[in-house]
Amino acid sequence: MPLTTIPRTDPTSILRYRDGLYAVDLLTAAIIEFDFFTKLAETPGSQEEICKQFGWAPRPTDVLVTLCKSNGYLSEEPEGTIRVTGLAKEHLVSGSPWCLAGYYESLKDRPVAKDFIRVMKTGKPAHWSGHKDADADWHKAMLSEDFAVAFTASMDCRGVFLGKVLADHLAADLADRHRVLDIGGGSGVYACALAANHPHLTAAVMEQAPVDAVAREKISGRGLDDKVEVIVADMFQGKWPKDADVHLFSNVMHDWDIPEIQQLLGHSADSLPSGGLIAVHETFLNADKTGPLPVAEYSCILMHSTQGRCYSTTEMFDLLDSAGFVDPRFQETAGDRGVIVARKA
Repeated sequence: MPLTTIPRTDPTSILRYRDGLYAVDLLTAAIIEFDFFTKLAETPGSQEEICKQFGWAPRPTDVLVTLCKSNGYLSEEPEGTIRVTGLAKEHLVSGSPWCLAGYYESLKDRPVAKDFIRVMKTGKPAHWSGHKDADADWHKAMLSEDFAVAFTASMDCRGVFLGKVLADHLAADLADRHRVLDIGGGSGVYACALAANHPHLTAAVMEQAPVDAVAREKISGRGLDDKVEVIVADMFQGKWPKDADVHLFSNVMHDWDIPEIQQLLGHSADSLPSGGLIAVHETFLNADKTGPLPVAEYSCILMHSTQGRCYSTTEMFDLLDSAGFVDPRFQETAGDRGVIVARKA
């Protein structure tokens, strides 16, 4: 079974092309539409002050600043002042003889670059590129059966590789556990990977329609009907089963803003027994949000099309602490992903 083996080669470089697809469009909007680097060179400031100066919403501003810090275009001082670096002064600030802003001029009419102009100002996600409903962001699009089936399948193929590696990294944590609840689990590929690699575990995938049908089909196709079930529920409603001692959030948090993450973690804390395990599997930024660059680039497509972004390990530690989880620890897994494990106090 593919879920119990890993490939001989590492597909991370292939994942990165898709994950970082929108970074160039965000940078184009910053350079051409907002002349961001020129203005910031004249008036450095904190991230909050940048929001006020440019009329931007906090979430997209965070993503842009993180992308630029990861590339070495911006630096942040200990007290929070953000400045352009020597690299940006020479090549991204108007008036420099080496300014490359003109090189990006021909990209300004790309649809996603135009989308970012609106997203920066409003903080609201744009429509999902290619969806037939021009007003549907990713969250709305997932209520459409055709889109939900296709999108879930695309995430499933990625999870065959990532799920096995995740299962291996969680082996010690899962040794004395018995049941996993995979919240917002999509096709169930991660729940299936845990169950296939740890035969003592059973699992349930919590999903809403129409994704639940996709999950059932995939689980059955993998021969795991007796180990993994599907529970149809809205994860934000809080009506979670209480028979699991492990909660898994795999590639879920990055689709949501902080208030929604706080809500999900609150429901998790309410449903897990004392000592229960939570595992958050994501693309994480480092503590000071200066990289890794592939994660900062991935955050651009998330900010564009969902209500979320990539979070730093420190941000997730703080959110878990506020929800009543203790002893968080982070470990890298594969494909620029990692997992944070903590337990309910």
